[in-house]
Amino acid sequence: MKLSIITATYNSGRTIKDTMNSVLSQSYTDYEHIIIDGGSTDDTLDIIRELEPEYKGKLIYVSGPDHGIYDAMNKGLALASGDVVGVLNSDDFFADRNVLSTIVNNIDRVDAVYGDLDFVDCKDSKKIVRLWRGSQFEPGAFMKGWHPAHPTFYARKECYDQFGGFDITYDVSADFELMLRFLEKGKITSRYVAETFVKMRTGGESTGSILRIIKGNKNAIRAFRKNGFKVPCFYIFRRLLPKALSMLKFKLRLTSA
Repeated sequence: MKLSIITATYNSGRTIKDTMNSVLSQSYTDYEHIIIDGGSTDDTLDIIRELEPEYKGKLIYVSGPDHGIYDAMNKGLALASGDVVGVLNSDDFFADRNVLSTIVNNIDRVDAVYGDLDFVDCKDSKKIVRLWRGSQFEPGAFMKGWHPAHPTFYARKECYDQFGGFDITYDVSADFELMLRFLEKGKITSRYVAETFVKMRTGGESTGSILRIIKGNKNAIRAFRKNGFKVPCFYIFRRLLPKALSMLKFKLRLTSA
């Protein structure tokens, strides 16, 4: 089973080497890494070219103007030849060398798998600042404020062929809309794996500021309407409360350690 890993980059020179090395270190090797660069002006492309020989033909990269991160992801989807597709952001990296093996071992009878995610400090990637712990999807879960961590979400290519890619009219939370469309509307089958797949640096596209978080929640409401679902009462509260409780529990655990 071949996996396609899509990474969108733009002036990612500070972090892209960690991202690429985490792919290169995987114990499962039947993959392609597709990097879509938005025309970086720093050393991003130099780093990609430096590491390209280590991929031994399994790296695809292109560089040029795009219409944002989700447009770049769609360009990656168009190039993907794998049976299963996932996204690894340019400031994220796999939690260990067995993540791809875990994905392959768990997607045998389902359409998608997803796992857990650790938020790490943007300057010290060994310092965990928050945990995202998932659970098994049940119909209606999105309406209760639940959704998978998108950087851990791997779905069969045929799901994208059937239900489409990322809606680029969303500059934030197009990943939420896609997973809502796949899981709630499309009713694809899925499996939650209680293992950390990805380490995510704080300060990224969806976590970078309060304004973007607010916009992300507004776009989530828009996503419900687009897909024919009634917006749940107190949805934003339901969405934010579990995240706030998770942060509080993690901080309490740190102070008591």
